[in-house]
Amino acid sequence: MGKLDINKKAKEDSLLATAYKLFTTNGVSKTSVSDIAKSAGVAKGTFYLYFKDKYDLKNRLVAHQSSKLFSNAISALEAESKEMSFNEKIIFVIDNILDQLEGNHAMVAFIAKNLSWGVFKHAVTSPSKGDNMDLRAIYDAILADAPDSITEPEIMLFMIVELVSSTCHSAILYGEPVSLEKLKPYVYRSVNDIINRHISADN
Repeated sequence: MGKLDINKKAKEDSLLATAYKLFTTNGVSKTSVSDIAKSAGVAKGTFYLYFKDKYDLKNRLVAHQSSKLFSNAISALEAESKEMSFNEKIIFVIDNILDQLEGNHAMVAFIAKNLSWGVFKHAVTSPSKGDNMDLRAIYDAILADAPDSITEPEIMLFMIVELVSSTCHSAILYGEPVSLEKLKPYVYRSVNDIINRHISADN
């Protein structure tokens, strides 16, 4: 990477870090492109060399932060010595991610309300240049590990992502309707049901 590329990457990283701080402190709606550029120490025009608008930047941040969560969870799974079924592996990854989120309420408030299957899938199919978090590899590894008897694994993952992100948001931030620890067994039971519903009866 040449000096020019290093400088461009530094500006992009500065914009991402600054926007994340402002978004999690003030909210996306109350943060303008001018606010981000000024806080990052770059001209407003420079912002548009990297992002279409603040929502494009927001989606990049959601994808990047989500990738970090998944990457950490997969690393923890790989460090486990005991044998696990596919269902157990999926629940292990979910549990690890929820534990990471429980310790970072700012990230929960930012990601959970913005993480949709569309953003998740865009991050998989169109990873950011220079992003060290390879969500595509993680996504492919999860699907590759699925038993041959699993039908429509992408629909299965879609339903799991939507279920976990929507049900655990309030439990983590507000303890509603119950604490996260009390909610977890019910979430995992539902995840097991989703996976099992996708097992073909022909296999």
